[in-house]
Amino acid sequence: MIYFWLILPSIVVVLLFYKWRRPANFPPGPWALPIVGNFMQVNYSNPLPDLEKLARKYGNVYSIFLGNKLIVVLNGFQTVKDALVKHAATFSDRPKDPVFQKMNKGKGVGTVTNGEQWKEQRKFALTLLRNFGVGKVSMETKILEEAKHLLQFFEDKNDCQFDLKNVINNAMSNVICSILFGQRFDYYDNTFRRQLRLLDETLKLIGGFWGELYNAVPIVRCLPLPFQKLFRNIQELQGFLKTIIQEHKNTLIPGKERDFIDCYLDEINKRNNDGSSFDEENLLMLMEDLFIGATDTTANTMRWALLLMMAYPNVQEKCYEEIKFIANNKEFVSYGDRLRMPYTHAVVHEIQLFGNIIPLALPHGVSEDISFRGYLIPQGTRVIVNLTSVLHDETQWKFPHEFNPTNFLNDSGEFVKQEAFIPFSTGPRVCLGENLARMEIFLFFTALLKHFEFYWLERSTAPNFTSKFGVVQSLYPFKVGLKRRMNS
Repeated sequence: MIYFWLILPSIVVVLLFYKWRRPANFPPGPWALPIVGNFMQVNYSNPLPDLEKLARKYGNVYSIFLGNKLIVVLNGFQTVKDALVKHAATFSDRPKDPVFQKMNKGKGVGTVTNGEQWKEQRKFALTLLRNFGVGKVSMETKILEEAKHLLQFFEDKNDCQFDLKNVINNAMSNVICSILFGQRFDYYDNTFRRQLRLLDETLKLIGGFWGELYNAVPIVRCLPLPFQKLFRNIQELQGFLKTIIQEHKNTLIPGKERDFIDCYLDEINKRNNDGSSFDEENLLMLMEDLFIGATDTTANTMRWALLLMMAYPNVQEKCYEEIKFIANNKEFVSYGDRLRMPYTHAVVHEIQLFGNIIPLALPHGVSEDISFRGYLIPQGTRVIVNLTSVLHDETQWKFPHEFNPTNFLNDSGEFVKQEAFIPFSTGPRVCLGENLARMEIFLFFTALLKHFEFYWLERSTAPNFTSKFGVVQSLYPFKVGLKRRMNS
């Protein structure tokens, strides 16, 4: 009997390590511990340095265990392009991540939906966004109206120093709110400010250690750990959106749709339970996807923009001179003017490149078994696309590790498109709001620089370019100094 109790633990250990092994011809990666996988080898407060080290050791296609789940990680522009563009049909699924399943209940367009439901919802959402002006002059007018509110706020702060995070978040969010809800929220609206704070907190939890732990280790999901706050935040945010939907239902007039919600509600009525995916739950999750996706990304990009302009005043001044020349006494430049503003256009792109706002694209899934770059990846495998490795790919950029607008300029000073510039990802799952975000960032950036000079306050210290990791990376708090330009 004593031999049995000596042998049993050995058998259990062998079986555990046998379970945590890679299938034949699967992408290589580090050895993994039973139960936890590679959690101890990847720092999820910021996994990017560890992911880079693993790519140097195992190549641009490697794998890691998160719990008992094998995850494939794609690195470098050519690898990512090969997967998301050349093999788009296979790599365009979303995995059934438990954290997103609980948040969105399999609805919406961003995180968990696949197949016909995803195609139907995405197509309808794109149509509505275009109908409400995305990519058109009417949307430009909406953005510039919000820019005027932001400029007035800055006017009241002239010659002051302050942290602009809250007001920038509010201003960027107001653009998508004008499309979804037909309204904007005052910069001092505490209820709306709370929603933005919850959103920011939630994205950090999803993208960090606690979100991945919830996905990977089922036994911990009922414990009172920080991921429970994530779900409380989402529940409150959804409650905020439900209230707005109900207000629209109470005041809806068929044929006189005011905004995105009205149009979607009208579509539900037209479908009349025809078996399609159009229902109020999908509307709620679609609104959540668009509200979150169009708020935090553009807000953090604008914060990066102003921090970089303070850090590089010569770049700021060169942009200002070009903006002033093209505006030619107009209050603002137009979005179409970007084609005549090569330097400013390059700077806006370089801000997104250097800022690396979305370091890892939302997870992808493999819809069928595929032989990819010499490895066999089975159907259902979760895939992480390391966009950071693309935006800093040394084979693609003249200055991959520093802020330098000449990444987008040729020797004649002309703007040059770069194929590896994919901050919004690429392929069928490219960000739904990419066109809106591009327009917002350019118009807000040029409006602010035309009217104000931004300067760094602390001469004894340099700006801190360190980001807090999350689904959307955000900068640590900082204060701006600003002065109104005399000729504005």
